[in-house]
Amino acid sequence: MTNDDIPKKQVYGVGLIGCGKIGEKRVASLPPSCILRGVYDVRLDTARALAARFSAGLCETHDDLLRRDDIDIIIIATTHDHLAPLTTAALKQGKHVFVEKPGGRNTIELLQLQEVAEQQKMCVAIGFNHRFHPAVAAAKSIIDSGNYGRLLWIRGRYGHGGRVGYESEWRASRQVSGGGELMDQGCHLIDLTLHLCGKVQLDYARLTTSFWPMEVEDNAFLSLTTAEGATVWLHVSWTEWKNMFSLEITLERAKIEVNGLGGSYGTEVLTLHEMKPEMGPPLTSHTEFPGVDDSWRLELLDFLARIDGKSAQGADLPSAIAVHEIIAEAYRR
Repeated sequence: MTNDDIPKKQVYGVGLIGCGKIGEKRVASLPPSCILRGVYDVRLDTARALAARFSAGLCETHDDLLRRDDIDIIIIATTHDHLAPLTTAALKQGKHVFVEKPGGRNTIELLQLQEVAEQQKMCVAIGFNHRFHPAVAAAKSIIDSGNYGRLLWIRGRYGHGGRVGYESEWRASRQVSGGGELMDQGCHLIDLTLHLCGKVQLDYARLTTSFWPMEVEDNAFLSLTTAEGATVWLHVSWTEWKNMFSLEITLERAKIEVNGLGGSYGTEVLTLHEMKPEMGPPLTSHTEFPGVDDSWRLELLDFLARIDGKSAQGADLPSAIAVHEIIAEAYRR
């Protein structure tokens, strides 16, 4: 963030719908210019506990929350089937909305949201926080600099192993989630691909239900091509028994590796392999990013800048629609 990105308004009132793990992370990452005014969750006990922790008001319905005049921004962190309807309701109440990824269950829901947002002249951001991980941001800066030539290929892998009973959770229901692992973690890798290298087309998709007895896929393999002809190969998995995140980016004169996201995914590390003119073994450097994951806070600061009409790096509705279009095509194949 630069000085130009400091929000104009001194204090923003924030309301939260969905008080689970992600909602709690979001409000714990609110910058000082944001004050949590009210919360709502269908599980009133969960909402009550979070309201007490953050000294916020407890609302018994989402309509009560949306009607509050002291709230400017609504954060929505619910199951996928409620994301678009709640975002629509918030927009119609004149609220800016920060909605968790993937923003909805399909392209149609996102296109409808875009129409409402334009009519209401309100801002919507989609919670693709991986853009704000420091190693990813550094990788983008290296690519954009052009110092190492054009992009040749990207290989991305992302996965976890689920838990006992995973096949009975809401993510395993197509009606609720809109899809399986491709919708869950796959949307992050697709968004990062678009963020790093622009428009792509889907060449190949293989979706498998390899282990979990469920109606949605637990693994997805995609091959995409950028407008400049670079190849992108992505694999997302709910059978990755050791949580992992790996993004490899090869340029003409360097290779970038991003590994880990912190926590159970391991320390976030950026490795840069710089090819020498005579080639041979590259010059290799490692940068580690230990400590607290700050991507959640940076993403919200970026959203405040967008509200103020400043440049922003976070995902908006057109970005999310582009992600959903690729997912939809993969599901058709």
